[in-house]
Amino acid sequence: MGCCSSAAQSSKREWKPLEDHSCTDVPWLLLFILFCIGMGFICGFSIATGAAARLLSGYDSYGNICGQKNVKVEGIVNSGLDLTHKKYVFFLDPCNIDLVHQKIKSIALCVSACPRKELKTLADIQKFAETNGSTLCSYELQPSEYTTDPRAAKLCPKYPVPESAPIPFFHRCAPVNISCYAKFAEALITFVSDSSVLHRLISGVMTSKEIIMGLCLLSLVLSMILMVIIRYISRVLVWILTILVILGSLGGTGVLWWLYAKQRMSVGALETQIAKDNLQALLIYAIAATVFTVILFLIMLIMRKRVALTIALFHVAGKVFIHLPLLVFQPFWTFFVLILFWTYWITVLLFLGTTGSPVPNEEGFVEFRMAGPLKYMWWYHVVGLIWISEFILACQQMTVAGAVVTYYFTREKRNLPFTPILGSVNRLVCYHLGTVAKGSFIITLVKIPRMILMYIHTQLKGKENACARCMLKACICCLWCLEKCLTYLNQNAYTATAINSTNFCTSAKDAFVILVENALRVAAINTVGDFMLFLGKVLIVCSTGLAGIMLLNYQRDYTIWVLPLIIVCLFAFLVAHCFLSIYEMVVDVLFLCFAIDTKYNDGSPGREFYMDKVLMEFVENSKKSMKEAGRGGGAEGRELKPMASGASSS
Repeated sequence: MGCCSSAAQSSKREWKPLEDHSCTDVPWLLLFILFCIGMGFICGFSIATGAAARLLSGYDSYGNICGQKNVKVEGIVNSGLDLTHKKYVFFLDPCNIDLVHQKIKSIALCVSACPRKELKTLADIQKFAETNGSTLCSYELQPSEYTTDPRAAKLCPKYPVPESAPIPFFHRCAPVNISCYAKFAEALITFVSDSSVLHRLISGVMTSKEIIMGLCLLSLVLSMILMVIIRYISRVLVWILTILVILGSLGGTGVLWWLYAKQRMSVGALETQIAKDNLQALLIYAIAATVFTVILFLIMLIMRKRVALTIALFHVAGKVFIHLPLLVFQPFWTFFVLILFWTYWITVLLFLGTTGSPVPNEEGFVEFRMAGPLKYMWWYHVVGLIWISEFILACQQMTVAGAVVTYYFTREKRNLPFTPILGSVNRLVCYHLGTVAKGSFIITLVKIPRMILMYIHTQLKGKENACARCMLKACICCLWCLEKCLTYLNQNAYTATAINSTNFCTSAKDAFVILVENALRVAAINTVGDFMLFLGKVLIVCSTGLAGIMLLNYQRDYTIWVLPLIIVCLFAFLVAHCFLSIYEMVVDVLFLCFAIDTKYNDGSPGREFYMDKVLMEFVENSKKSMKEAGRGGGAEGRELKPMASGASSS
């Protein structure tokens, strides 16, 4: 698979961008196909064992599937009934939810109709059965016995029976008024100990729902405007972002302190709990904004000499989007495919929850359990969720890398293929799916232990000692850092594969050698570029958050700000990240192409550069700066030194 070749051999091998195409990592593609066949087997097994019918049609506590004839379960009295005309599942106590086992602790029956109005007494339940022909008590009781039989208190639903309606496609009677689930909803929010705080938070969201929707739309508009700026005025983008973020951070910090001072002066007249909460929240926001502004200034001061590198790279990236405008839509296609896969995965998971053989439990009812090795199928299913999701994301990375590589290593941009993105997809499907499968599997190997450790940490919360808690968090943090490093290396390996059609291990070694040889330039271009894109995300989030503070300031007497602002800022960040992630990926691919170009070419006849004129000007300016620094001994010349010795030769 190419893992045994030495780094020396990789460095000596000649780079021939886009000249040869060959299949890479074929064994890993076969392994991935076999794994997907296993995922299909789990789906087929769950459907073949009746899980699909039990999930969609529903079943009662005695193992009978509603809406059909059933087979007798040994040892269960009310099993094996003909319930052809009883198509809906009805719970005697639908609001009795077991949070530990995540199920409704109630007897389930099959009924012919759900109660469409509230039934307050046993007489009402009896009248409903006689009028609608739907018996809501257990099968052994006749409607005439509802008000006379002493067993009715246990075998009939807890009254008042709430008004309910069948859930579409799943044939379960669910209460129309979900107020009975309020206790369940509050229990999920474990970080809130005072229910009054929860109610104030929820009321704040409901009161400000129009403002929240408007601010989310604003974040979408700002992200689109920023993409237009990136595409058409990339030369001044870095300076615009730098100035706007500095002004925005200063302005936002000033406004927050002004609002805090203004509200503190008026808090004496508003002795409400909400006013005090908002005052405290404003103080926290103002302090956090001040700390953020100071850190931002320090970072700007340190990186001010490297802005020129980012300007050149951003300009070329802007040209890439001008020639390949469909790149902007890649996250949407990837998200759409992920949604389809996740929908399939959740559906199969629900099938697995009802798969197995009927077994009597301690209460005399039926549960469906899998025995033997089959009960571990859900582990295989979870691994499939991670691996296939990472595979889909890696396909996007390889597609973007292939399209950008085609743009960079085409000397005459007018001679670009009509659809470089479709060409990249075609090369991916025909040659490089095995490489993508291998790279995504490596990420999966790191994600699974981290998720297991996070699950253990959650389960042991409050039980383990301080040392164990610290070790768990340290392991989780180390695995997270390893995952991020591998993700970055994988992306560069996909770029190397797109350039030379080499397998994953060889491409990873080639990319790693290039990055190590140009470690300082990697920090100068890649880090600054990512940082500027991060500033773009910060600008969108800060602008949206500041607009939210100004709008919510008019509702400060009856709305708590915390939850609405958190919702708006999270949505703004996700939208900005969705738009700018592709730009960030293009910058990374361009950097590796530029590093390879400057290492193996020097501009002489027969070794001409592939790079854009803007990057070529940057190389020439770097040479001049290096010569001046060599005469003056200054540090700035070393800062602007070209990326490789081949590019610095005269």
